[in-house]
Amino acid sequence: MQPGGTNPEPVASAAIPPRHDQGSAMPTPAAATSPNAPSPGAASRLDDPMFEAGLEPWERTYTTFLHLTALTGFFGLPVIGALIMWAIKKDASAYVADHGKEAMNFQISLSIYWVIGFALTMTGIGACVGGPLLIAVYILGLVGMILAAIAANQGRYYRYPMCLRMIV
Repeated sequence: MQPGGTNPEPVASAAIPPRHDQGSAMPTPAAATSPNAPSPGAASRLDDPMFEAGLEPWERTYTTFLHLTALTGFFGLPVIGALIMWAIKKDASAYVADHGKEAMNFQISLSIYWVIGFALTMTGIGACVGGPLLIAVYILGLVGMILAAIAANQGRYYRYPMCLRMIV
C-alpha cells in the first residue's frame, strides 16, 4: 500500500500470456484442427524402436495376460503360468515369443532372488539382509509385472530391470 491508503496500479507484463477465461483464444496449429490429423502420440510411437506396429488385438491381450501370470508366483507357482502360455503361442507370433521369453526370464530371476533372500533370512548373519531383500523382490516383481503388462497392451516391447536373461 502507498502512504495515502491507495494501491499502486498493476503493471501488465508482456511475458505472461492471457488466460483462456479472459476472452482471448489460444492459437491452434492447422494440423491439430484437421479431422485427419494423427493423434499427438502417433508420431512418437512410430519412431519408438520398442513399439510394434500392426499387431493383432489377440497378441496384445495374450501378452498382457502372459505378464500377469506372475501373480501365480504369490501363490507358490512361479514360472508355470508363463511357461504354459509361452509354449502354446510362441510359434504363432514373434511378439508373443519375445514377451514370453522376457516374462519367463524375469520370473526365473525372481525365483532365484527369492531363494537367496530366504536362505539369508534363515542364517543368523544374513537375517538383516535377507528380510529387506525379500521385500525388494516382492516389490520388484509386482511393479515390473504391472509395467510389462501395460507395455504389452500398448504394443510395446518391454525389458524387465534386474532380469537374468537365461532363455534367449
